Amino acid sequence: MSDLSKRFPDRDQVAAVRAEAEALEPGASADDIRRLAGRVLARREMGKLTFLDLVDRSGRLQLFCEASAVGDLDIDLGDIVGVSGRPMKTRRGEPSLRVEQIDLLAKIHRPLPDVYHGLTDVETRFRKRYLDLLMNEETRADALLRSRTVSAVRRYLDGEGFVEVETPVLQPRYGGAFARPFVTHHNELDQDFYLRIATELYLKRLIVGGLERVYEIGKDFRNEGVSYKHQPEFTMLEWYEAYADYSDTMARIEEMVGRVAQEVLGRTVVAFKGHEIDLKAPWRRLRFPDALGEHGLWIRDESGLRAALNEKDVDTGADKDWAQLVDHAFSHFVEPGLIEPTIVFDYPIEISPFARKTEDDPTLTERFEYFVGGMELGNAFSEINDSDEQDERFAMQAEQVEGERGDPDYLEALSYGMPPTGGLGLGIDRLTMLFTGRETIREVILFPALRADR
Repeated sequence: MSDLSKRFPDRDQVAAVRAEAEALEPGASADDIRRLAGRVLARREMGKLTFLDLVDRSGRLQLFCEASAVGDLDIDLGDIVGVSGRPMKTRRGEPSLRVEQIDLLAKIHRPLPDVYHGLTDVETRFRKRYLDLLMNEETRADALLRSRTVSAVRRYLDGEGFVEVETPVLQPRYGGAFARPFVTHHNELDQDFYLRIATELYLKRLIVGGLERVYEIGKDFRNEGVSYKHQPEFTMLEWYEAYADYSDTMARIEEMVGRVAQEVLGRTVVAFKGHEIDLKAPWRRLRFPDALGEHGLWIRDESGLRAALNEKDVDTGADKDWAQLVDHAFSHFVEPGLIEPTIVFDYPIEISPFARKTEDDPTLTERFEYFVGGMELGNAFSEINDSDEQDERFAMQAEQVEGERGDPDYLEALSYGMPPTGGLGLGIDRLTMLFTGRETIREVILFPALRADR
């Protein structure tokens, strides 16, 4: 065995070599040499034979090491090695690689956690994700599934004629959502900037500019609470499609989610929170007023809604106006029951600053949110494309507690004319939760935000 090597080119994946070995008869070996590299996570001795388990990101394979071929093995659990040899199947039927050469590529200097039971402490798993990935095959599988999900989303949108773009993370004004931002300071410009809470307003500027169909998959940041479905740093998809409205967007999102699930999982049915849920279109449609009306809570004045919620033992002390009350009512009574894929549409104007009014009721907007497993996946509108109407909506928001801030530069862009546009946001982390069956967002973010480890 050589000293530490600095490279190990032309290697095969463990899964491919394992499949080749599985096709052999017990006791047989293949003729061709294969090269593998990975981490040793098990070692067993049997006379002059040593059996190692080699793991790379594709899987695990037994290494069949004869002393006559490789000599004495100075290999510890956790070492990273490169090996050359022939695929074989032992007489007992175990797919293996008969090793002819082994090179030590990296030496472990700390003991691994229990290699049999894996890494089970939740806090350690999140703080030391590298160990979690090393020890837990499910964690590696989830990370790879997330990557395939993002790739499938991109393929769908690219195939539909959308253009992927990048917009600023540091913004002189924040907007596009109801959220508190993180603030930083640009030393050279001597100016405060905000980490974006949404990509919306910049993407719609690109629709004004004539790109017609655009999307971005990127990080947003909101300086707010943490829960099973919230993290301060998270990944969002937003798309904007000229000459479309919220009905077109409803059809597109249910088609995309079903198609991505089929590509990534090989099926449209997922298991989440004890439910078997089919993501295939069409999804259920439910008007927002009807959803609250089923609970006796579609009440348009603040005092009446507050009283109705108090009667149902809901604490409304933190809700400062009708907009916050109605959002609280929906989140508390409606959202948890939306298990099957459901599109809730026609939201009140007070909580929809960028959505066009509906044609038959000016107090409602062409906005929808969509839910699966009792959890919101995203939000969408027929976008306001008239600068005067958007300015009026900003003024309305200024009268509300924590309303949407105005953006003069966005209004100026809109004043040049924007086509009718359908826009949508989708939480990539939450979609991954659905696909993996994980019930907390921290499980599907490789490095979630955590309190300092004191």
